[in-house]
Amino acid sequence: MNRTEPELGHSVSDGVATVVISHAAKRNAMTAAMWRALPGLLDGLAHDPGVRVLVLTGEGDTFCAGADISSLSEPPVPGETPQDLAVRAEEALAAFPKPTLAAVRGYCVGGGCQLATACDLRFAEDGASFGITPAKLGIVYPSSSTRRLVSLVGPAAAKYLLFSGELIGTQRALRTGLVDEVLPEGELGKRVAEFARVLTSRSQLTQAAAKEFASGRTDRDEHWAEQARGSGDTTEGVAAFLERRQPRFTWSV
Repeated sequence: MNRTEPELGHSVSDGVATVVISHAAKRNAMTAAMWRALPGLLDGLAHDPGVRVLVLTGEGDTFCAGADISSLSEPPVPGETPQDLAVRAEEALAAFPKPTLAAVRGYCVGGGCQLATACDLRFAEDGASFGITPAKLGIVYPSSSTRRLVSLVGPAAAKYLLFSGELIGTQRALRTGLVDEVLPEGELGKRVAEFARVLTSRSQLTQAAAKEFASGRTDRDEHWAEQARGSGDTTEGVAAFLERRQPRFTWSV
């Protein structure tokens, strides 16, 4: 595993980039340095033609317990607030041009939940806990993060989480749409690897266009129609279906 910061690592294998949040002493809480490093790391992976899918997870039995408050008390970069750091990292993750999946064990709280909701999909191990806790600290949750949460779980569930700061379990998270799948203990890694392989086998053209459309982009219909006409993916997909073989899609982000 390559290390870009002492507590943020990544690896790439078979088209899947895995980014690991690692800070064992603080339940994988994000330090200021980690928040700063994440956008650059994601940019590098986005431009790597060998990466087709990104998985975000935490080391050990915890996803991320939020921001490391002690590190945020360090002298900031001029004009930079702790909230700015988190929002920039969140937006970089949301803008990643390929499918992203958060693999969640244990605590997924505060800034950790902020990162998870910025991913396209979230798979969780049964027993994980989710919460967004600014109300416990008197912090105004960012408007962009609030809108993303509302679009994911709806206004009522978002208000429950934001007003109370209470943690919810995997079954409630599944019902509200905060997570997409809940796996029994010990099976999360296998399922994430299996689903990531499915994603790497599909058309990147379809995925990239769908990701933009699902995020609300309304001015790129002609762009994607032109990409489809020149890609060859549709011809290959239909031919593979008729020949009962796996397609070999060639369009890339």
